[in-house]
Amino acid sequence: MNRRELLAVAGALGLSPAWATQAAQGDAMAARDAYLYALPLIEMATTRERILKIPGAAVNALRHTRTLSDHTARWVTTPNNDTLYSPAFLDLSRGPVTLTIPPMGQRYYSVAVMDMFTNNNVVLGTRTIGGDGGTFTLVGPGQASTGPTPVRIATPHAWMLVRILTDGGEDLAATHKAQDGFVLKGPPGGPLAAYAARDAKPADYFAAARALLASDPAPPTDLKILRRTSAFLGAGPFSEAAAADGVDEAKMITVFARGRQVFTGGWAYPRPNLGDYGQDYLYRAIVALQGLGALPVAEAMYLKAAGDDGAGTFTGDGPYRLSLPAQLPLDGFWSLSMYEATADGQFFFTDNPIKRYAIGDRTPGLKRNADGALDLWIGRTDPGGDKSANWLPAPKSGPFALYLRAYLPKAELLDGRFRMPAVVKA
Repeated sequence: MNRRELLAVAGALGLSPAWATQAAQGDAMAARDAYLYALPLIEMATTRERILKIPGAAVNALRHTRTLSDHTARWVTTPNNDTLYSPAFLDLSRGPVTLTIPPMGQRYYSVAVMDMFTNNNVVLGTRTIGGDGGTFTLVGPGQASTGPTPVRIATPHAWMLVRILTDGGEDLAATHKAQDGFVLKGPPGGPLAAYAARDAKPADYFAAARALLASDPAPPTDLKILRRTSAFLGAGPFSEAAAADGVDEAKMITVFARGRQVFTGGWAYPRPNLGDYGQDYLYRAIVALQGLGALPVAEAMYLKAAGDDGAGTFTGDGPYRLSLPAQLPLDGFWSLSMYEATADGQFFFTDNPIKRYAIGDRTPGLKRNADGALDLWIGRTDPGGDKSANWLPAPKSGPFALYLRAYLPKAELLDGRFRMPAVVKA
C-alpha cells in the first residue's frame, strides 16, 4: 500500500492524514528492521553460494585453502593472514555429521561452527579441547544421535570454519598435513537454492529472507521481532514504497555503522557478545557485513584503529606509527592487518610491493627496540632505513582500515585493564 492508498483509507475511515503518514513510517521502520534482521542469513547464503561454486567444493565436505589469504581473496570480508582456512557448509537436515580433529600438539587451531544466524554454536580448538584432537558429532535441531561427543547446532544448515596457524613458507607442508587430518563424514547434503543478495530489489530480498527462514527457522526468542516484521518476513502483504524506504534506511545504517563504534584510546574494542549476539540484531547485521565469521572474544579480540577521522578510516599517506610493548597480554599471538575499504563497507587485503598484508609477533626480520618494544610503521611508501623491516604497506590510494587481532586474550585485555597504544601520525 502506497502513501496515496493510505490517505484514501484514512479518509474513508474518518482518520486524519497524519495517521496515514505514521502508518507509512511504521511500515518503513518494520522494513528497515526486517532487512537488518535477515542480513546475516543473506550474507551466509551468499558466501555459501560463492564457496560452493569453487571446483571441488561440496556440502558436508571440507575444502582446504593451501595458501595464506592475499589481496585476491574476496570470498569473505576481513580475512586473516595468520591461519589457513578450511571451510565447510553443513546440511544437517538429513542426519548428523561427524568431525574428527587430529592431534594438533602446540599448533594453534580453532573449529568454529556457526548457525545460519552467524552465532558461534561451538568453538573446538586449542583453547577449549586442547591439542589432543577427538571425534565430535554435529547434530541438527530435533535430531537424536548416538555418535561420539554430540554437539547441538541451532539450525539445520551451518558453516564450519577451521583455522590453523601457519608461518607460511617452509611451514606450509606441515600445515597441509594438519589440515588433511581433519575428517568430516555425513550423508550427502541436499540441493541448495540460490538466494538474492543484499543489493537485490526489496521484494526479491525479502522473498529470499522468507525462504531462508523456512529452511533455517529462527529461535523462539526472536518471536517479538518476527511478529513486528511479519509483513516482510512473514505472510505479508507489504507496501513496496515502504519496503524501499526501509531498505534504503537500513543500508544507510550499515554504511554509517562505524558511528556505533566507541573508540577508546585510539581503538574500537569488540562487544562481549561478538560471535554470539542474542537479540542484538543490529550489531549482528553490522558484523555480518564487515566481519562475517567473527570468533567470540574469548578466542580472539578484533580491534579497529580509530583512523584519521576518529571513526575507523585512514586517508593520509603516512607514515603512521604503532608502538607496542615487548609483550601483549595474550596466551596466543597477535597481528595487525591492513585492509582497503570498499564502497559497500567491506574490507579486503590490498596489493603492495612487498606482499605483506599483515604484520605481527611472528613476522620474520622485525627490528625491536633495546627493551624489546616494537615500533610498526604504516604508510603508502616505504619509510626507509631500519624502519623498512617494520613497514606495513597501505594502499597506493584511497581509504584504508587497520585491524589488530589478539588471539587467546588474557583477562586484563578482555576486561579493559590493558589498553592498546594508539596509532599516531609520525
